[in-house]
Amino acid sequence: MNSFQLYFKLGVQHILDLQGFDHILFVLALCAVYVARDWKKILWLVTFFTVGHSVTLALATFKVVTVNSDLIEFLIPVTIAITAFSSILKPKPNTSRGFQFAYGYALFFGLIHGLGFSNYLRQLLGSEASIWQPLLAFNLGLELGQVVIVGIYLAITSILVGLAGVKRREWTLIISAFVLGIALMLMLETKYW
Repeated sequence: MNSFQLYFKLGVQHILDLQGFDHILFVLALCAVYVARDWKKILWLVTFFTVGHSVTLALATFKVVTVNSDLIEFLIPVTIAITAFSSILKPKPNTSRGFQFAYGYALFFGLIHGLGFSNYLRQLLGSEASIWQPLLAFNLGLELGQVVIVGIYLAITSILVGLAGVKRREWTLIISAFVLGIALMLMLETKYW
C-alpha cells in the first residue's frame, strides 16, 4: 500500500472510528435538521467542516499553530453541543441566511476539530519526506468518511420520516437531544477548568 492510500484510509478510519465518535456526533448534529431532499446542503456543510479541519490540521502539523490539547479536547464537545442545541432551537433552516450561518459554523468548528488530531498526525508524518500528499490523502479520506455517515443518516431519515410517518420536527429533536446529551457528558469528562 502506498503512502497516499495509507493516509486516505487513515482519514476514513478517523471519522468512522466508534471509539473516537466525536466526529460522528458532530456530523449528526449538522444533519439533524435536514432530510433526504437536502442532500446537497448537507454535503456542502460537511465539506465546509472538512476545509476548516484541513486548515488547522495543516497549520498544526507544520507547527504554525500550537494550542493546549486539553483545551481542544474540551472545545470539541462544546462545538457538538452548540450545533445540536441550535438544531433544537431552530429545527428547520428555512432561509438562505440560515444556511450561510450553518456553513460558517461548520467551517469554524472544523478549525477546532482539526486541532484535536494534529499531534497524532504530526507524529505519523514525522518520517515522511513531504507531508503535502499524505495530508491531502488524509483529508480526502476524512471527507469520504463523512459522506458515509451522511448517507447512513439520510437512509435512516428517509425510512423514518419518509415512510414510517415520524414527524420531521420530532426526528430533529430526537437526534439533536441525543447528540446534545452525549456532548454534555463529554464536556464533563474533558472539563478544562
